[in-house]
Amino acid sequence: MSRAVTDESREPGEQTPMAKRILIGEPLTSEKLDEQLLPKKMALPIFASDALSSVAYAPQELLMILLIGGTALLTLSPWVAVAVVVLLIVVVLSYRQLIKAYPSGGGDYEVASKNLGEVPGVVVAAALLVDYVLTVAVSVASGVDNIISALPELNPFRVEIAVGFVILIVIVNLRGVREASSVFAIPTYLFIGSVGVMIVVGLGRALFGDVPVASSAQYAVQAESLTQAALILLVLRAFSSGCSALTGVEAVSNGVPAFRKPKIRNAQTTLTLMGGIAIVLFVGLTALALLSGVHYAENPCHLIGFDCTLPQPSLMAQVAAATFGMGSIPFFIIQAATACVLLLAANTAFNGFPLLGAVLARDGYAPKALNTRGDRLVYSNGMVILGIVAIGVLIVYQANLTTLIQLYIIGVFVSFSLGQIGMVRHWRRTLRDLRLLTPEAAKQESARYEHRSAVLGLWINSVGATLTVVVLLIVTVTKFTHGAWLVFIAIPILAVLMLGVNRYYRDVEHEIRMEDEVHFGSSGDVAIILVNRLQKPVMKAIDYALAAKHDKTLAVHVAINDEDAASVQREWAAHDMPIPLVIIESPYRTYTSPVTAFIKSYREKHGSSIVTVYLPQFIVGHWWESILHNRRSRRLAQQLMLVHGVSITLVPWLLDSSEVIYGRRSRPLPGQQRGGQPVAHVSAHTPGQDPARRGRKPGDSGA
Repeated sequence: MSRAVTDESREPGEQTPMAKRILIGEPLTSEKLDEQLLPKKMALPIFASDALSSVAYAPQELLMILLIGGTALLTLSPWVAVAVVVLLIVVVLSYRQLIKAYPSGGGDYEVASKNLGEVPGVVVAAALLVDYVLTVAVSVASGVDNIISALPELNPFRVEIAVGFVILIVIVNLRGVREASSVFAIPTYLFIGSVGVMIVVGLGRALFGDVPVASSAQYAVQAESLTQAALILLVLRAFSSGCSALTGVEAVSNGVPAFRKPKIRNAQTTLTLMGGIAIVLFVGLTALALLSGVHYAENPCHLIGFDCTLPQPSLMAQVAAATFGMGSIPFFIIQAATACVLLLAANTAFNGFPLLGAVLARDGYAPKALNTRGDRLVYSNGMVILGIVAIGVLIVYQANLTTLIQLYIIGVFVSFSLGQIGMVRHWRRTLRDLRLLTPEAAKQESARYEHRSAVLGLWINSVGATLTVVVLLIVTVTKFTHGAWLVFIAIPILAVLMLGVNRYYRDVEHEIRMEDEVHFGSSGDVAIILVNRLQKPVMKAIDYALAAKHDKTLAVHVAINDEDAASVQREWAAHDMPIPLVIIESPYRTYTSPVTAFIKSYREKHGSSIVTVYLPQFIVGHWWESILHNRRSRRLAQQLMLVHGVSITLVPWLLDSSEVIYGRRSRPLPGQQRGGQPVAHVSAHTPGQDPARRGRKPGDSGA
């Protein structure tokens, strides 16, 4: 079997539009894929920015919900925070096991599919895709919220700023994984360092008796009267909001293929670092917020004495101002770093969503285009789709963080729960297989090590499954009436669509599979050139048809009126064309039906001939020209492809405007020599003549 080798001697700039090169850079060859793999220090800002940045709003959401019941309920916040930390530790340990068992990048989707079945796997995938969209929306909205806390005059432009940042993040990610990691590394590490310093300084001041005081500490809170049941639900709701600190943990398991070797160990180390840093920052910020007396209300008008026409400063802004002073350099550094890392937290989704989309496309649950790498070796189609959907969500919800956060973490805990249940079944199956080993094999050190690993993994993932299922129930109960019901509609709809895509691909594969019973019974070969008027594009099509040496070549004119038909016949005879012209009457002024009837009649008369229809088509350089040309050719091509035994050959004719996109002009009159006509010699001094035309041979029909 021979294999064609394409000519790639040209520079990338000759093959890629200038605007695309400026935005995303020069194309990369497939051989450079390994160079795009990430070391741990670069993978941390790429995959952990979501989990790390969520500590900027998770404490805020936790305290905000408790404050609904009054400042007295803030005494419960340390216990709620401890519960969040315990859950985070368990989830990190659980995902270390998942990375080890399933390092191919499918994450919870692969675990659920292989251990629980097709439907749970698709539900997990749908939940993750929804969560990635909300990750972008929530992260960007929170980042804009922090910008507005420092610069309140930007509040009227909240949505425009958010949309602009999403577009910017899409462009940066389209430039490639390594370039994105380089851009995102500095803000992420600056955030970790600056917030860490703020926590140390704030707690140090409190330790020495100089407790920082937040600007909102002076405002009393208009509390709602609560029954005992309502109080319990409020605490559970605060816990579920605090659990937003866990978002992004699963991204590392989905991104294992992007790590350098050894992939599993590097991914596990990155996950552990991410979890440890997130816990320290979450606990430190919660403690500082409580010490400084931050009051952040769900409804700003419930803060007695606060002008609720103004935007509420974020918890991070209030803690930074209390620690370093409002308007100080450290204050602006922390706000800038927080805004950057929150905006860049969306980058976690821009890595997880395309990778998961590629896995789904590979398995037939998503369009195949999602499994195609772009010029920069990233899954660019998935990135663009994610950006468009996230922008839509931001516009619909007006980039309001408090509203968006209610939709958040439902999807991630659906995937957490099913993924952990799948891991439990995985370890139980592993232990069952080990029990089937012969006594001699079971005594081997490798078997004993595998048994210990399976037992440990079973215990860790069992605890993880139990806790994540409980939290999923809590999150569902506490957030359902606050807008989360939309997520419970979106996930099943998306899952059904993916199952439909899979069934479609399966049916098509069954329909087109190779069979040895196929008989090659066609005989005869006829070419038909559709002629409207005798012009250069038609001559080029005739030239192509003659060069292909069909058994028979015909020109066909569909006669809409007698005058046009007579005109074409006169021109045909005057130019002594080398092939016969057939006139087909069309009393209803249509084109496809008469041509289809002619082809069927010809095949009935001459046998099962292969019919090739040549259609001239203009290639233009401006979008508006496509409105003025090619409508008939395209419609004819689409309709004739439905006729049995017919293939379509589109013959391009490059108009002068095509040099805008191709850098060259249309070709000279082709086929004169093969058409039996005298060659028209053009003077070298003819004004406006393209020099490239003068050097071409008469029979050259290249386009």
